[in-house]
Amino acid sequence: MAQYGTTQKCKACDKTVHFVEMMSADGVPYHKTCFKCSHCSGRLAMSNYSAVDGNLYCKPHFEQLFKETGSFTSKKLPSSGKHELNKNPSKVSAFFSGTQDKCAVCKKTVYPLEKVTMEGEFYHKSCFKCAHGGCFLNTSSYAALDGILYCKPHFAQLFKEKGSYSHLTKTTSARKKSSEALDLDLTPDKSQQPPKPILDELTQEM
Repeated sequence: MAQYGTTQKCKACDKTVHFVEMMSADGVPYHKTCFKCSHCSGRLAMSNYSAVDGNLYCKPHFEQLFKETGSFTSKKLPSSGKHELNKNPSKVSAFFSGTQDKCAVCKKTVYPLEKVTMEGEFYHKSCFKCAHGGCFLNTSSYAALDGILYCKPHFAQLFKEKGSYSHLTKTTSARKKSSEALDLDLTPDKSQQPPKPILDELTQEM
């Protein structure tokens, strides 16, 4: 069976990954079976992962290993739960301090490691999904109308086939009325028809 000549390699196992078994996280290909937390080996989905330096983590372990410690090291937390303050803030500490970005869907703070930016709007990865079917989207599989996200199949079903572009309806209606009014102004008044041509009158007299 032809494999369409793919040369993409899975980030986790470095083996060839074909389209039907591929997941892409931030543009990096993985086998679906390799898309798992590097700490607990739990399977991940596009809505519940975080990536640091090319390593994937589930949300609970990301919170435990990085967000709470403010460190990029993947060591387990000390049992005492006490951590020394680092005089030089790490990249994660900088990410999580003072961010003002809000998710366009849930209106909650969205941090850089869980953020998707599209058309100047910010979204949590878990909020970047179709408003109609709830399926998760990526930057190449979405359509937006009036700030609402859709997957391409539902967008085609709801709008293209039915033509129900609500934001265009009023404009189209206004243009139609304007055109009709213009047509009425240009319609000649039958009560004021011009006289018959002189040639016709001469023909009748002959």
